[in-house]
Amino acid sequence: GVTLFVRSQSGLRPNATAFALVAHAENMEASAAALMRTASGETKEEAGTVRLTASHVVGAEVLPGILAEFHQAHPRIAIELVLSNIPSDLLRAEADIAVRMFRPAQDALVAKRIGTMLVGLFAHRRYADRYGLPATLEDLEGHTLIGYDRDPFWIRAAAAMNLQVPREQFALRCDSELAQLAALRAGFGIGACQLGIARRDPDLKQVLPERLSLTLEIWL
Repeated sequence: GVTLFVRSQSGLRPNATAFALVAHAENMEASAAALMRTASGETKEEAGTVRLTASHVVGAEVLPGILAEFHQAHPRIAIELVLSNIPSDLLRAEADIAVRMFRPAQDALVAKRIGTMLVGLFAHRRYADRYGLPATLEDLEGHTLIGYDRDPFWIRAAAAMNLQVPREQFALRCDSELAQLAALRAGFGIGACQLGIARRDPDLKQVLPERLSLTLEIWL
């Protein structure tokens, strides 16, 4: 009976209570096998079409390798991949399976928690070589920061990471995670990134890992 979501202009978003219930950290790659097992188990016939929805960054950076392996095992199943940061309504058949960073709010849906995702702050090696990395939270004020523009979900996420930075302090403000990731890789400044994605790039250096991190649940 506890309320975990609030409605915003862009859909349902987890509130502070939802963040407080998030479990300990694991990376997204650890959930790949669970995703494949779940998708296979829900597909009674090894032919047809599965419509899958996920956020832009998960769909572009995480799912391709998982889906390639799934396709090798089930070549007669076509995959329709819908990328959106606004949750699709599964009850209205907008998608068959949704990868979400929070538990679905609709009681009629069958939901399964398949793991957790850890998010931290990172900087590219080029930025670190030029400006150094902050040693304390207070040092962040002197650095170039990449942040979100108006998305309330990530504004609350920043607060959950103890990142008390006003919007005006971000040198680059964008609600697209892919654009933020591209700016991070270009050495623009310090920004948020999933640890599973960052670990694939040795040039990305984590900033204040003991102080700034956030764990989100992964739900199907």
